[in-house]
Amino acid sequence: MASDVRFSDSRVGVSTPLDSLREVLGVPDLDTALLTHALTHRSYAYENGNIPNNERLEFLGDSVLGVVVTAALFRTHPDLPEGQLAKLRAAVVSAKALAEVAIELQLGQHLLLGRGEETTGGRRKASILSDTVEAIIGAIYLQFGIERASEVVHRVFDPFIARAAEMGAGLDWKTSLQEIAADHGLGVPRYVLEGTGPDHDKTFTAEVHLGGERLVVVGAGAL
Repeated sequence: MASDVRFSDSRVGVSTPLDSLREVLGVPDLDTALLTHALTHRSYAYENGNIPNNERLEFLGDSVLGVVVTAALFRTHPDLPEGQLAKLRAAVVSAKALAEVAIELQLGQHLLLGRGEETTGGRRKASILSDTVEAIIGAIYLQFGIERASEVVHRVFDPFIARAAEMGAGLDWKTSLQEIAADHGLGVPRYVLEGTGPDHDKTFTAEVHLGGERLVVVGAGAL
């Protein structure tokens, strides 16, 4: 069965607009046809005779990224349980983080988009940018294997891995508190929210009670 992924030697002796992207990724020898494939959104593929789009490479890259980030978090947080590690990983590989990486790489200017996506700001859409980052990782893995792909992931994602504890904790404080309370036999946290002042300018006070209705924290502010 024929593959929809094509390699070429078109880079040899030729400078292309993709060279800057290859350089910042640290893969100057990444095949032009393969990188172009990774940058091809389905809207462009449809408008150009249903040529292969980047969704299969995205699927592959998502798995490669997950493995590399999971291994890094496993090593850097030896005392965290599985549930907390999963939250950290979710933060590092979130669409928001991937889109930030894409913006840093100036990926938007290289995307191949259909006319519809082009006119509706597709080059700035977080979903398209994040998917393309994964597709590029998939392309690198396909050409060079896991070791080189891992190097690239670390090059661009290590800042997110370093901030993982902070990012992960922000995903779901209520769940984190509930897990900690359960570990210490304090039961389920109880939340009390009260609002004061006129409807157009209310101030809300939130309280958290634990074990025996002990007040553990109070916060106040306006929405």
